[in-house]
Amino acid sequence: MVFLYGFALLAGLASAIEPGQNAGLAKAFAQPLLAGVVSLVISIATLAVIMLVMGRYGWPGMERLAQVPWWAWLGGVLSAILAVAQLYVSKKIGAASFLGLIVTAGVVTSVLLDHFGLVGFKVHEASVWRLLGGVLMIGGVGLVARF
Repeated sequence: MVFLYGFALLAGLASAIEPGQNAGLAKAFAQPLLAGVVSLVISIATLAVIMLVMGRYGWPGMERLAQVPWWAWLGGVLSAILAVAQLYVSKKIGAASFLGLIVTAGVVTSVLLDHFGLVGFKVHEASVWRLLGGVLMIGGVGLVARF
């Protein structure tokens, strides 16, 4: 379990560094959307290598694909929205404000997703403490953005 928390922390570090990298690529290319495509192609190649190393490759059958909920197919759209935000917004508002907004929006949304058991998550009610945590995060990101 400790490994999972460590991996989540590593992902958090990556989410702080990646917007600057993508924005730098966009500046060098002078075409932000092309930089986004390059970044996502590199992501796909990285995932493919990880799949090969782990021995987890292959395409599921049509029966299994037919069982996928409609909303599960939209993850790629959300990844593209995140990439476009990194390319156009991160350098303008700064790393701390950008990541603070993303993390805070993610936590507040996650509390709602958990509370209602949406998109495959088990129900985890929004207690007063979880709601207070979300409010404190909103206040914190407000302070980071203001100062």
